[in-house]
Amino acid sequence: MKDLIWDNTLSVQIQEIDEDHRRLVDLFNLLSHSVMEGDAPNYIQALMDELINCTIWHFSHEERLMLKYGYEGLGEHKKEHQELIESIKALQRRSLQESKPFTSSDIKFLEHWLTGHILGADMDLGEYLGQVM
Repeated sequence: MKDLIWDNTLSVQIQEIDEDHRRLVDLFNLLSHSVMEGDAPNYIQALMDELINCTIWHFSHEERLMLKYGYEGLGEHKKEHQELIESIKALQRRSLQESKPFTSSDIKFLEHWLTGHILGADMDLGEYLGQVM
């Protein structure tokens, strides 16, 4: 599986959000490598915890910016954030409860989850913030 490469395609043109996204991409790549290399399940779970915690922090950061700058799409964007967090937590719970290791399918799901949100809702937010900041 290839690494996600940070480039201008994933940039929302707002430096502080892009920095958060770069960190999430780095964590995703660490997780992907660990899964593919068969690292210890406890280590993979620790990476998942870190990815979830960083994502929650990042979503709070975005929501604060949306509040500060009066983003009309806040409610819908926040709902998407909640759904994304629930889906990644469900993936982690399934792995823990069923003692199943993460698979390449799980990694593909997370890749789609991360890039889909950045390329969709976050691009709209970045365009708005670029006009009002």
